[in-house]
Amino acid sequence: MKVVVTGTRGIPNIMGGVETHCENLCPRLAKDGIDVTVVRRASYANDKLTEWEGVKIKDIPSPRKKAFEAIIHTFRAVNFAAREHADIIHINAVGPALIAPYAKLRGLKVVFTHHGPDYDREKWGRMAKFMLRLGERLGVRYSDDVIVISDVIRNIIKQKYGRTDRVHLIYNGVPSPEVCDYPEYFSELGIEPAKYVLGMCRFVPEKRLHDLVEAFKGIEGYKLVLAGDADFEDDYSRKLKADAKEAGAVLTGFIRGRKLHSLLTHAACYVLPSSHEGLPIALLEAMSYGSKVLVSDIPANLEVGLPSECYFHCGDTAQLRASLISQLADTTAPEYDMSKYDWDHIAWQVKNVYELSQRTK
Repeated sequence: MKVVVTGTRGIPNIMGGVETHCENLCPRLAKDGIDVTVVRRASYANDKLTEWEGVKIKDIPSPRKKAFEAIIHTFRAVNFAAREHADIIHINAVGPALIAPYAKLRGLKVVFTHHGPDYDREKWGRMAKFMLRLGERLGVRYSDDVIVISDVIRNIIKQKYGRTDRVHLIYNGVPSPEVCDYPEYFSELGIEPAKYVLGMCRFVPEKRLHDLVEAFKGIEGYKLVLAGDADFEDDYSRKLKADAKEAGAVLTGFIRGRKLHSLLTHAACYVLPSSHEGLPIALLEAMSYGSKVLVSDIPANLEVGLPSECYFHCGDTAQLRASLISQLADTTAPEYDMSKYDWDHIAWQVKNVYELSQRTK
């Protein structure tokens, strides 16, 4: 079975939730005997890879414009998949799903993973939001099979479009934690183990890291560490960085590997104040390390099923501050059930979806 995966900037080591999803999923599918090609946006690739962990890599250029790059790149990826006589094209996210009808015209079976209602993101203008909603509609209507990463998204599809047939709930996953120490890196950052609060995500408005920066002011005995960056530097990301530095926060930039694992290993608490999520992989990663977590009470975060004290009302910086102080004072070690976020089981579920798509008309 030959599958082409698109709708992602690429793998490996490229920032983003969909990118992390594909980086974990695709090698497992390849190991299960599927011929998998990930089509990357060439401008994000900092290497010359043609294969990685059994996954074929194809770089295709696209304009580095956030309003157009995903759609144009997906169109080109569909043409590539048709030329390669792929059995299935797997489209990730609602923006790229605009091209689902075209993929069907090219004779491809289409699997669409809905990672969340991206039109709710604050960074998009009115026209972009319209196009993202249209992408959702076309993806749901024209895809042979739809994968949703949360029950919240499954309900959106059912309520808005009435689709229940061949809609598959397959959660995001999280790999086994790589618990480690990195004292040299901690010295470089000027932090100590268990004496910092971690915010780890992209620097975009809907992640609301500005709320965390504001809420953290005046909390003594700990430092705030923000791990991540912006895909496109803009007024928001520049102001966030300036305000964070003024407040004494530590900015690591985009990190992976041992640096990231060491920060997750020793964080006193992980905080995700976002107003929009599908099912946040960063939160699942923090949970896998046994870290205390504090997250906004949006539906996608509530679906994780954390204790009530782990939630605060989205946008309420006073409650976030009070909850954070309480979490830092609590010496109880948290326990989480991570069984349904196992990547090997998730890959098996996705493979079953591919097989269903391939054998049905």
